[in-house]
Amino acid sequence: LFLPPQFSGLLGTVYRRGNLSFTRDGNSLLSPVGNRISLFDLKNNKCETLPLATRLNIVCVGLSPDGSLAILIDEEGAALLVSLIGKCVIHKFYFHKPVHSVSFSPDGKKFVVTKDNLAYLYHAPGKKREFNAFVLDKTYYGPYDETTCIDWTDDSKCFAVGSKDMSTWVFGAERWANLIYYSLGGHKDVIVACFFEENSLDLYTISQDAALCVWQCDTELDGLKPMPPKDAAKEKKAAEDDEELLEEPKGEEIHGKADPSEQETRNKVKYSRVAKYFFNKEGDFNNLTAAAYHKKTHLLVTGFASGIFHLHELPDFSLIHSLSISDQRIASISINCTGDWIAFGCSGLGQLLVWEWQSESYVLKQQGHFNSMVSLAYSPDGQYIVTGGEDGKVKVWNTSSSFCFVTFTEHNSGVTAVTFTSTGYVVLSASLDGTVRAFDLHRYRNFRTFTSPRPSQFSCLAVDSSGEIVAAGSQDSFEIFIWSMQSGRLLDVLAGHEGPISSLSFNPMKCVLASASWDKTVKLWDMLDSWRTKETLIMNSDVLVVAFRPDGKELAVAALNGQITFWDHENAAQTGSIEGRHDLQMGRKELDKITAKQAAKGKSFTTLCYSADGQSILAGGLSKFVCIYNVKEQILMKKFEISCNYSLDAMEEYLDRRKMTEFGSMALIDEGGGGDEGVAIPLPGVKRGDMSYRHFKPEIRVTCVRFCPTGRSWAATTTEGLLLYSLDSGLIFDPFELDIDVTPSNIHKTLNQKEYTMAIVMAFKLNEKKLIQEVIEAVPSSEVDVVCSSVPDLYVEKLLEFLASAFETSCHLEFYLIWAHKLLMLHGQKLKTRSVKLLPVIQFLQKSIQRHFEDVSKLCEWNIYNIKYALAISQQRGMKRPAEETPGDEEELDSDSDYLMQEVHKENLS
Repeated sequence: LFLPPQFSGLLGTVYRRGNLSFTRDGNSLLSPVGNRISLFDLKNNKCETLPLATRLNIVCVGLSPDGSLAILIDEEGAALLVSLIGKCVIHKFYFHKPVHSVSFSPDGKKFVVTKDNLAYLYHAPGKKREFNAFVLDKTYYGPYDETTCIDWTDDSKCFAVGSKDMSTWVFGAERWANLIYYSLGGHKDVIVACFFEENSLDLYTISQDAALCVWQCDTELDGLKPMPPKDAAKEKKAAEDDEELLEEPKGEEIHGKADPSEQETRNKVKYSRVAKYFFNKEGDFNNLTAAAYHKKTHLLVTGFASGIFHLHELPDFSLIHSLSISDQRIASISINCTGDWIAFGCSGLGQLLVWEWQSESYVLKQQGHFNSMVSLAYSPDGQYIVTGGEDGKVKVWNTSSSFCFVTFTEHNSGVTAVTFTSTGYVVLSASLDGTVRAFDLHRYRNFRTFTSPRPSQFSCLAVDSSGEIVAAGSQDSFEIFIWSMQSGRLLDVLAGHEGPISSLSFNPMKCVLASASWDKTVKLWDMLDSWRTKETLIMNSDVLVVAFRPDGKELAVAALNGQITFWDHENAAQTGSIEGRHDLQMGRKELDKITAKQAAKGKSFTTLCYSADGQSILAGGLSKFVCIYNVKEQILMKKFEISCNYSLDAMEEYLDRRKMTEFGSMALIDEGGGGDEGVAIPLPGVKRGDMSYRHFKPEIRVTCVRFCPTGRSWAATTTEGLLLYSLDSGLIFDPFELDIDVTPSNIHKTLNQKEYTMAIVMAFKLNEKKLIQEVIEAVPSSEVDVVCSSVPDLYVEKLLEFLASAFETSCHLEFYLIWAHKLLMLHGQKLKTRSVKLLPVIQFLQKSIQRHFEDVSKLCEWNIYNIKYALAISQQRGMKRPAEETPGDEEELDSDSDYLMQEVHKENLS
């Protein structure tokens, strides 16, 4: 039975565009990443990507005050109502036009959406069951140009809307007799943000030209008078009559006046501008792009297009501090509920920063690859992933926390290949700048740089199983260079290919190197033989990628004609082939003149990887699909659609007729003279984006796929980022040799009779994780030895796999270590005979134990340091050592130890 892995995470990209939002407790941050949403847990240092996606890139996120619901709206106005508790989609809605902002009222009963020059007030989805989650209440008219921002008063009675027409409007969520709707001017540029003061109708408005206006209201919130019931009933009936004539319901229509008469404003709420401040008095700063305000602490944070941000205290407008965090525009700012942490999003470089302003330190500082990721590799224990990008950076990611913990920037050009050595502490990367670099993960430094005698652009990289021999293939001189890792010297140059080297792979079991080239050959080189060339395999087409099976007995080759062929390299005989071109299922690009079916004839797989057990093979290429094949049967087992984001090019198989005009595709037409991010002119030939502010639509592609050595997950580098698929993320009922007598009640009965081995076997037959855990934890530690010796061989592998997964979540560390130790000691010899098959399980176990070892060793080192420090202080103060104490000194010792503990505590605090 083949159980497909589920999408489990998105790494490599932390922020694209849209607004950042802190959760209610202020400890987690929601960040829109393309058409997905990532949740950063800042307390526990973990990141999670929700298993849901919109059709296009997310542009705005609205979070409910209780933190249980979120509204995600994409570029075309399609909305998803999402439960953050269940992490699922509750409702879908279409707003028909692009939405600029969305905001829930503080009481959670309503939310406002702004699109075009209108503001729409909806009833928020409640806790009760509803036929329609989005019920329109009122439509507000007033601004002449597009609306940009929203802010609510603390009691949810009124909200303010900023507009591109340089005006701000204050509207009532209910009809108030003494509040008429008119515009507040005073600005000379687009309104970026507007904020109410705490428990007040006083207002701050901020415009793009870095000007702040302070508006004072002559009425308190309690001074708002409700509309008489008669007038309200008449207006509601009139609105219902209008709705019958309209196709699209607009709710109750409310019209504001830009210039009301004196008679209309008599005895009504009045606003007066009491101050106007400018941020760029010295002229150092350009456009203001984002702002956030914390009402309790009166803290205003403003971000600029130059990457600088300011912290001011209002209403005095006193500058707290000013810092530069990036050289790109700050697209979004958010402050958490306590006002301690400030989140910044920079869409240009994909940066996400969380800044603690009082201590002036980073809580979170993450950045993905600026351009596409090209290559990835798992560490031998599966704990880390290294990625290389076209921006010349090499990044190392932690698979459990999903955070990047080190970035190497030594390369001067795009990185083409990355790999780990067998120890897992050295990362190697090849680049188009003509160097292969080795990085040490202990000291985080580049300790070796390998170069060729003549400058060459390296396109591929391989390292042998011992980690001693490094090989890199050149794409311009058609040669393979061999270096020694120990000395850094060039050992040999392998010539013989007549085209660019496209791929290299070492046999895991022997010192044999396979090289693939565009000259339609795969050459096998014996590193221990002076004649070097062992065999040449002739193909029908240019070879793109080559990969050895984990046991080293089979070689997989993908060629330009779309075929994957399998070879017994010992006898130079082909053992099978897969015709994979039709499985790629290419999409049609917007400007393509030919259909996707015709274009697919020239497409092929560009990356291959065997699964950890060698029974399956993963393949990906210039398509939105990753295919997994069974090697023995040579059939397609599953196709994974890596993205449903139509903001990327080549996603649709057929052209959309609605986008076709008599002059050609709408994609050819330049829409507008430019947006917020510069001139929107597409450059000819741009596929992956360029460094200038030009509009481009990246093409969906899979550049590299790799299986985790533990066999539990696989990863792919794509246009979207680094995608992880895991077997551990889904709940699947997968019984094993189940019979009619195996039930939870019978298992509990057997357990009560202290027949532990039988209970474990029955629990594994039912294969319910919680039940297995209950049974194993019920075994006394003194009985573990006996139980381990009597467990049937068939269940030893399953028991080891369960222990590896239990280590990741359980706190019974010593108990499970006893189990693992006894199993390996008693069954070690038998397991050794099936070592190749069991390798993924053993590596999974090693990864789990290693992680605990690192955590516990850090804690022990810290405790040892504290004890040594305490002893040093005791000697410095002239205190007696416990060994020298006399029985009569007990009281003195207690008081001294209390004093000592206080000193240690003070030192820790400092």
